Amino acid sequence: MTLPHSDSVLASMPIGFMAVDADWTITHLNPAAEPMLLVAAEDLVGRNYWDAYPANRGDDSEFGRTYRRAMAERVRSTVEAFYPDPLNRWYQVEAVPIDGGLHFYFTDVTERRVAQDRLAVLESIGAELGGTLDLDAAVARIPRLVVPRLAEGCLLTVIDPDGRPRDVGSWHVDPEARRLIERYAEVRLADLPADAPLLRALRGGETVSFSGAQALASLPEGEAREIFLGVGIGHAVTLPLQGHGRVVGALTLLMSRPGPPSEADLGTAHQVADRIGLVLDNARLFDEQRQLAEGLQRSLLTAPLQPDYAEIVVRYTPAAEAARVGGDWYDAFVQPSGATMLVIGDVAGHDTEAAATMGQLRALLRGIATYSDGLPAAVLSGLDGAMSQLQVGTYATAAVARFEQAGVPDGLTRMRWSNAGHLPLLVIHPDGNLGELGRWQGDLLLGVDPGAVRQESVVDLAAGTTVLLFTDGLIERRSSDLDAGMAALRDAALELADRPLDVLCDEIIERLVSGRPEDDVALVAIRLRGQPGRSD
Repeated sequence: MTLPHSDSVLASMPIGFMAVDADWTITHLNPAAEPMLLVAAEDLVGRNYWDAYPANRGDDSEFGRTYRRAMAERVRSTVEAFYPDPLNRWYQVEAVPIDGGLHFYFTDVTERRVAQDRLAVLESIGAELGGTLDLDAAVARIPRLVVPRLAEGCLLTVIDPDGRPRDVGSWHVDPEARRLIERYAEVRLADLPADAPLLRALRGGETVSFSGAQALASLPEGEAREIFLGVGIGHAVTLPLQGHGRVVGALTLLMSRPGPPSEADLGTAHQVADRIGLVLDNARLFDEQRQLAEGLQRSLLTAPLQPDYAEIVVRYTPAAEAARVGGDWYDAFVQPSGATMLVIGDVAGHDTEAAATMGQLRALLRGIATYSDGLPAAVLSGLDGAMSQLQVGTYATAAVARFEQAGVPDGLTRMRWSNAGHLPLLVIHPDGNLGELGRWQGDLLLGVDPGAVRQESVVDLAAGTTVLLFTDGLIERRSSDLDAGMAALRDAALELADRPLDVLCDEIIERLVSGRPEDDVALVAIRLRGQPGRSD
């Protein structure tokens, strides 16, 4: 075989070069190729290529398929693929047909491929964890994203709210080993010794690298040990999942090869573990915040009174996202004159602070209304003044409706209402017709100008009338505007007008929200019966 380069040119080339003849005998290897292939030229030249690199012999090898095609069809071909043990490296190779054989020009691209794989794993994990409300299901799928990029098998462990480790996911490239690993995850925790790598990682945040033989020796006789032996693990690494100042779980990588992972692979694994740990801990913090805000909110939103001339139903559904729980409120109480007052409101913000402020405003409004026996506009003006005087420092919307029986003709109930920047009230008349009371946003919202003039309206309503007060979480969606949401509410109210009041409220929320809403939903409904002792 005649080489197209002089020996001096081949010796100075920064890329690897190998020549094989038509019988696949290796005839030349340049100095740059030796460190890439972890072999000296004199140990390789003269050997049959397929004997030297048996992993490329089968049809499942990209290298082998490409080289045989280049030799048979005499076409220049390029391939980039991974060569397993003992090299465990990625190579980009150009196979060039020449008279009497092939020339290979190649470079080691492991560093680039590891960086690409690291980015791909991190992106896929970020997408998996960031794009779902079912975090438990997403976490259970993480091992499938890690395998086979980082290892042949993977186990994912989290610390549950009671502080106990729990295996939540497993995967393996081999279907039979996958079944064994799944069972191993079910039984191993009960058999782990106190100094097991997993427990060391969970207790002290330590990354533990250990051979399969070491792990096997530490396991007591039992099912877990038998399963581990059957999987055939050469080496493993357990990495802690670090949250905000605490360990929230561990990622265990299972490798069939006997040696530990490279520094590059271990660096990728650390980045993956850190990403998982932060996401899990953030989910925990958000869940705690949501539960705190929701618990505070529910503790303040008491059951409504039930006057003898009306039925009142209230509903509160917290937002699906923890960050959006906190500001909605409702109230229903009797004033000294005997009038019933219903209130719906929404404090700016979605957090525990908003929930606390909501409780403060609700208490202020209730106190002002019951002490003064005031009408809705006066009550809202009083609340605005109290917010300024007490430096509450927030904005809020509210709608107040007062239902009066005294001095009203038989069969009717008088409703007075005032609206501070809130959505209009929706009225369902006994004949099924609808009416919206007031302008879309009413008067100025609370907390802007304590001297703002508040308007008040009055209407007489027949027995059988239903009035709905609600917050924007019922009708507002990220994908549509309030007008579309209000139209959907009107359609639902028309169809459900003859239903019992509790059924009507439940069905409206189910149809408009369809599960946990994007924002809090508060709904107050009153259905008038007429005055007791009178003919309707």
